Amino acid sequence: MKAADVRAKTDDELRDQLRDLKKEAFNLRFQQASGQLENTAQMRDVRRDIARVQTVLNERRQAQ
Repeated sequence: MKAADVRAKTDDELRDQLRDLKKEAFNLRFQQASGQLENTAQMRDVRRDIARVQTVLNERRQAQ
């Protein structure tokens, strides 16, 4: 996901996406703990996407 894609979304869409990303990160942690996770780089990508969404939400909150 690109930062420009994140900035193009509304706050409600970003909150929904953040919730979905956190669920995905939770599931990936379980897969890793049980030895079922094959693509470990996916965890890094999800964490970075979460950070991007949180950064945009915080920037918008501070701008108000």
